[in-house]
Amino acid sequence: MSLQLENISRAVDGVDYIRDANLTFEAGSFNVLLGRTLAGKTSLMRLMAGLDRPDTGRILYNGKDVTGQSVQKRNVSMIYQQFINYPNLSVYENIASPLRLARMDKAEIDRRVRETAAMLRIDNLLARYPLELSGGQQQRTAMARALVKDATLILFDEPLVNLDYKLREELRSELRQLFRERQCIAVYATTEANEALALGGTTTLLHEGQVIQNGPVAEVYRRPVNTLAAELFSEPPMNLMPGRVSQRTVSFDEGIGHSLTRELESLPEGDYLFGVRPSHVGLAPASDDDLVMEMDVELGEISGSETFLHVRNRSLEMVLQELGVHSHHPGDSVQVYLPMNRLFVFDQQRALVHTPADTGGAHG
Repeated sequence: MSLQLENISRAVDGVDYIRDANLTFEAGSFNVLLGRTLAGKTSLMRLMAGLDRPDTGRILYNGKDVTGQSVQKRNVSMIYQQFINYPNLSVYENIASPLRLARMDKAEIDRRVRETAAMLRIDNLLARYPLELSGGQQQRTAMARALVKDATLILFDEPLVNLDYKLREELRSELRQLFRERQCIAVYATTEANEALALGGTTTLLHEGQVIQNGPVAEVYRRPVNTLAAELFSEPPMNLMPGRVSQRTVSFDEGIGHSLTRELESLPEGDYLFGVRPSHVGLAPASDDDLVMEMDVELGEISGSETFLHVRNRSLEMVLQELGVHSHHPGDSVQVYLPMNRLFVFDQQRALVHTPADTGGAHG
């Protein structure tokens, strides 16, 4: 089973939702669509499912053109951000409904319903009705109904956003494990770079209806093709700073500069954009090659067990990501350490020309 999108485009009222998308999804693969709100993730999945028809291009299943085939004729399940359940049916019957439509054996229905409900932690709620459930429980019921049947294509449209943090973490791991054992194609849409990293598999970056980059998650993360890809696949977005290479020195505005490290010494002289992930900038040195800058605190944001520190001087501004809860006040003066061995380098057309040798994992 393979799914191919060939030069797919779709516009509504003159607005491009998808532009010239070319993608291939293989059986047994887990695929993440990563992009900001209105990037085209839902539009692309609706085209895959057959809910919408492209204006141009073809959709192929195992080489067969199904571009005009309705969703009813495709073996597809779709899980939405907004939970959708039958209010007059119990949780058990909601989950069982697609299997009853398929006239499956009663014992097999019971086995699948209970197994799927247990995976999603709602096996103690099977006798209840949707209006008796919390929002998170209703979403899990909707997910169970989509997962219980053996669809060849399962589409997840930001399905975990309404769940609490701990359950989201658990379900991400369980979903990946579930699809390792199936030969279906799973496509998962998210706006969160860290969620894409946690899910793994293949990642497609979308922006304003266009595919920016596609490939194994680690490759896309470590080698973003341009500054847009780098910003999309960094949470918070990658810091970008204009700089110049001249006389074996990289310099930024206001006389801030550093001799070229061994990694950067092959760069030709000229103007570049230098990028660094917020998790790599610190208030303490990581190595002797760090560039030290005096900067002022603009804002300190505490998010869970992390602190995001916004700093600037007269020419540069950036965000630091610190582990733990830290107290910073606007106007405080701090020394910021920029690791030269962690710099991405982009040319004046914003294309990648250098990537660090080792960028680590989800916060790397």
